[in-house]
Amino acid sequence: MTEYFWLINSKRSRVKRFSKNNQNKDKFFEYMFIDSGRIIGVLGKEQPLMTTREEIKVDKARDEWKKLIAQGWRRTKPVWEES
Repeated sequence: MTEYFWLINSKRSRVKRFSKNNQNKDKFFEYMFIDSGRIIGVLGKEQPLMTTREEIKVDKARDEWKKLIAQGWRRTKPVWEES
């Protein structure tokens, strides 16, 4: 089962979902997916529109998480279901 970590920006208009790529074929590095989405309508009533997905090494994902937190993003509960 994949564990997800969520961030939402201070305007509550964008979200990011961090998740480990459990099917990575690289034997030397671990990778994370960072999914980005825009909030459309009322948060919690409608799923955000997923706009991008990137796959990066775990250490770079940690750096991205820290950068976003420094910019005012906050942890949040899941805002869209796994499809």
